[in-house]
Amino acid sequence: MNPHDTVHHTEVDGIPTLFVQAAGPMRAGLVFRVGVADETLSRAGFTHLTEHLALYRQGVADYHYNGATKAAFTHFHVEGAEHEIVAYLTGVCDSLTDLPMDRLEMEKEILRTEESRRDSVLLPLWRYGAQGYGLVSYPEWGVRNASAHDVWQWTQSWFTRDNAVLWITGAHLPAGLSLKLPAGDRRPMPAVTSALPVTPAYFSDGSGGVLLDSVVADTSAAWLYSGVLERELTRALRQEGGYSYTAASDFTSRRDGFAVVTAFADALPAKQDAVLGGFVDVLAGFQAGRIAQTDLDAVRGRVDAALAAPDTAGRRLPGLAEDLLAGRPLRTADELRAELRDVTPDHLHQVALEAAGTALLQVPGGHSADWAGYTAAPVDSPYAVTGRRFPAKDGGGTALLVGAEGVSLTGRSADGSDRAVTVRYRSCVAVLSWPDGGRRLVGPDGLTVEVEPGLYGIDAHTMAALDAAVPPHAVVWLPPRQQPAARPTATAAPQEGGHAQGPSSGGRTPTRRTVMQSIGLVVFVIFAVLSGFVALAFTVFEAEDPELTMGEWLAISAFFWGITGLLVWPAVRIVRTTRRA
Repeated sequence: MNPHDTVHHTEVDGIPTLFVQAAGPMRAGLVFRVGVADETLSRAGFTHLTEHLALYRQGVADYHYNGATKAAFTHFHVEGAEHEIVAYLTGVCDSLTDLPMDRLEMEKEILRTEESRRDSVLLPLWRYGAQGYGLVSYPEWGVRNASAHDVWQWTQSWFTRDNAVLWITGAHLPAGLSLKLPAGDRRPMPAVTSALPVTPAYFSDGSGGVLLDSVVADTSAAWLYSGVLERELTRALRQEGGYSYTAASDFTSRRDGFAVVTAFADALPAKQDAVLGGFVDVLAGFQAGRIAQTDLDAVRGRVDAALAAPDTAGRRLPGLAEDLLAGRPLRTADELRAELRDVTPDHLHQVALEAAGTALLQVPGGHSADWAGYTAAPVDSPYAVTGRRFPAKDGGGTALLVGAEGVSLTGRSADGSDRAVTVRYRSCVAVLSWPDGGRRLVGPDGLTVEVEPGLYGIDAHTMAALDAAVPPHAVVWLPPRQQPAARPTATAAPQEGGHAQGPSSGGRTPTRRTVMQSIGLVVFVIFAVLSGFVALAFTVFEAEDPELTMGEWLAISAFFWGITGLLVWPAVRIVRTTRRA
């Protein structure tokens, strides 16, 4: 066997270490079994904050380094010369035992800036709820109130030598490594929760296309299935139908014996029906066993070539480190290639059936998928609490029930049926709290209840009882809002951070963008009216002016009407954008 294909097992300062001999720059990484899924919603962001603090003292370097916080793992990785690798890894471990807490508030601001640029993914929260793996869909609400003591406790519990694996690829193991971390426990993988009573399920949101994920057994057949699915989606939706620009799929091991297969196809608004129908048709064809041997061979050839590449062993080390932390056997590239050779279209057919049974489909807003056998994911609760009733002041039909065990928001859906969204105090995973008295209670299923005292006439005594009933560790204090929610509604829609909401109390808080749009609309309308008045006056009253030729009159009239049109168009765009917001 080529020595460059061999993964050597050793230890550095009590940390299990995987080493591959390789030419070129040295690469290394330190992986911990902790991630977003280990947090709670009220402490979301603790792991990411720790990662940032641990890297601060590295400063600006000539070599490449970074960190990454994933659902169940946190990575610190580096590439450079041997002495740079030693300095980086030693520095990370030194910082983890003595975090620069004087940097805490500044790193919080940096995280909030980073979060503002991040696209929200909705599938995890609809599948898992507001806990575990579903937390990747939410803002890092825990960062704002995190104290130095909170972060220190989190670091001492999770960033230990017994909960870490080191990997290195290079000519030899670097000399002088000193990775002094406290002892601890190897942590089990995060618990897998579910917010879906029935699958396959769907929900409607957004306008960008169709998304789907399925949970399947983590096998070589499932790996190939993902690749074949991408080929068929591309063929059907782009090459043949011309409906989509991008059709893609992804296979992600959850490292617990299961993997998530995700598929996506984009669509313009006019093509959404066609993309959704074509997407479902491709899945149905796979479930019927219509899987071409040529597609399987093409995908298998591509994967096999990647596994046969000279640098494969080194590239696989971060994933092998995750497997070791998860307690999974480490398979060699040759073992994987042998498994891939044995996969047949029948194996992919079985994966397609398994994927169909666990599927969660995101369809564009205004569409449904019940016609294809998918059940609508729940956006309300099966019951309401017993308690004092506070009807909405605007008479819109919604009412808030505040009881001894929780709160419920009740109302009527579009079809006239009664609906309720309920969050129990004892199971509440977060209570967003504003200085003006507003509260948002989030349940483990991702459903939320907005409690706005001004909109429902809730007295101070009742609010005090509610605050006393919720778990103290779930409270997240937020800064003052521009203004509280304007009016209660009875709609079901994902709110900020992507969490599902049933009958809503208040919807979104108006943003600076919305205010500026309103001001801009007024300005453009005023100037458009003035310009239109001038254009009309000139067109009517100057037509008989003897000093103007017909050509001059037409040119000047066209100029004034053109200016009017240029002012009207931005106003129309602002109206459309404001409605979408």
